[in-house]
Amino acid sequence: MDMLTEQVNLEVYDKNEAMPRERLIERIRDKTGLICLLSDRIDKEIMHAGTNLKIIANYAVGYDNIDVDEAAKRNIYVANTPDVLTDTTADFAFALLISVARRIPEADRYVREGTFTGWEPMLLLGTDVHNKTLGIIGLGRIGRALARRAHGFGMKVLYHEPKQLSTTIEKQHNVEYRMLDDILRESDFISVHVPLTKATHHLIAEPQFAVMKKSAFLINTSRGQVVDERALVVALKNKDIAGCGLDVFEREPAVERELTAMSNVVLAPHIGSASVHTRTQMALMVAKDIIAVLIHNQKPAHRVQASSMLDCTDVNNDT
Repeated sequence: MDMLTEQVNLEVYDKNEAMPRERLIERIRDKTGLICLLSDRIDKEIMHAGTNLKIIANYAVGYDNIDVDEAAKRNIYVANTPDVLTDTTADFAFALLISVARRIPEADRYVREGTFTGWEPMLLLGTDVHNKTLGIIGLGRIGRALARRAHGFGMKVLYHEPKQLSTTIEKQHNVEYRMLDDILRESDFISVHVPLTKATHHLIAEPQFAVMKKSAFLINTSRGQVVDERALVVALKNKDIAGCGLDVFEREPAVERELTAMSNVVLAPHIGSASVHTRTQMALMVAKDIIAVLIHNQKPAHRVQASSMLDCTDVNNDT
């Protein structure tokens, strides 16, 4: 805030939520720059109201909330916050993986509720993580960071991309390529790290759950719509998979009610990048890009290209 107020006339919506759409349309009319949240839908209507806009800076790395093609038509820069949240989000994805496998939230509730009366040989038996197979769908920045963490647990790491990566990259990250069905069939844990596009909407749905091991766990820290949430509920109820860890939801902030009652499901409120350091760095990135465009008439350092440049091998969604 201090950095921006020294350089621009700043108007702040000071509630910790997305600005109501009607108010955004009203207030954007005389603005040349916008910092938005991933929960703000920045579409043609918003840009039509903001006729003076020069830059839209998204406080997130994923930008499926912004019509980037429409912005390009209007010569409006779109910027995001890549790289800085990579390790933090990978940490969280692995935390979800361990939590659901070793039943940590269940164990925490068990102790807090006063149920723990002493050690028992069969109490809250979970699933080992070490030496298992991890399948990563989308080996971009976050997917590669997750692979590094998995190797520390002696895991075999498989990956899927629309196109197989080079042998050099595969050796560098010690990963093996698989087609999607094969990665689902072979993996003990499956972690999703793709941007939300038409091609990835419901990428994981009933046919994919049918292929997975009954002992497998699904982890999603990308975008909720990548997973068919109703199909996930059915798969869990039918024991087609063993459990899941979710930081994002298909109709966020709404969550399928049945998921909240399942003990083999770990749920988080979209906090994959929620560390003090990372969120601070994200804020600095959007502020610097706003200043670059509005004050120095420069291109933003973290410019998002139009749809022709979207590639899940080098773009990962923030959470």
